[in-house]
Amino acid sequence: MNTALVHRTDERVGVVVADLAERGFRVDVPAQERSAVTEDLAARGQLTHVEEPDPFAYALVVDASAHLKGVAPDARSSGSSARNATGAVVLVGGGPGDPGLLTVAGLEAVKQADVVVYDRLAPLASLAHARPDAELVNVGKIPRGEFTPQETINALLVERARDGKQVVRLKGGDNFVFGRGGEEWIACADAGVPVTLVPGVTSAIAVPALAGIPLTHRSLTQGFSVVSGHVPPGDPRCTVDWRSLATGGLTIVVLMGVANLRAIAGELQRHGLAPTTPAACIADGATPTQRHVVTPLADLADAVAQGGLEPPAITVIGDVVTALGGADG
Repeated sequence: MNTALVHRTDERVGVVVADLAERGFRVDVPAQERSAVTEDLAARGQLTHVEEPDPFAYALVVDASAHLKGVAPDARSSGSSARNATGAVVLVGGGPGDPGLLTVAGLEAVKQADVVVYDRLAPLASLAHARPDAELVNVGKIPRGEFTPQETINALLVERARDGKQVVRLKGGDNFVFGRGGEEWIACADAGVPVTLVPGVTSAIAVPALAGIPLTHRSLTQGFSVVSGHVPPGDPRCTVDWRSLATGGLTIVVLMGVANLRAIAGELQRHGLAPTTPAACIADGATPTQRHVVTPLADLADAVAQGGLEPPAITVIGDVVTALGGADG
């Protein structure tokens, strides 16, 4: 695999890295250009910081600040008749990470947009198909790091639409599955801004499938439950009925739960779920750095820590984890 050196990075460097990865390049970034965004990408295995890199040693050297200019030959021109003078917002679910899992309708919305407001987990390579004159706005939220308040995102969508822009809100997964899409919809509707939705492939289903785990399997389970693990069991803010999950006989899928896995596993066992129940945690699903661990429930938190798995990650608990002979490597 060839390696590209990306320099003059800015907050859109994730778009550049994803585009290069799609073309088969590993990516290095000068260590002196280290930022919260590049640190996040490096932690997810998508780039490497290098001290004083030699540009002549690379197959490709990319100026990130100019990379997106003119890279969308199939995009519509700034004078496209598709532009609506009244402005509107389209909430687009980008799927679990692989740009190939962005729907046809979602990609078409990106191509037509005047403004794309995107998250760190959106399929960033798809932004190479945006119009060359489109405004790309990064509002990604780095766990325990930089973030854009949801109220600011809501206001941005409304403001750009009121300026007559066609605005795409591009998120990973599906906007209405722990994506705060409902809040963005309400903000637009309350402001009188037209808003529509392009559903996305939710990571809750797609990522386990890509790891070889079916959420349902005949004779094992007749359904699955998807819950957020962001708030731990026992916290007054937690509304998840862990007792029902432990005794319900359904596959349990936990999103945003890496930091609370020990508490979650303990709570499920306290309510009767066997410590030997198969469990899996899949990190960076649907990306080139996807990795996972499979372990008994009692050992889940330790296995995830030892494996160095970090968010974003999907946790699956139930006999389906080993239904196909173990999760696919």
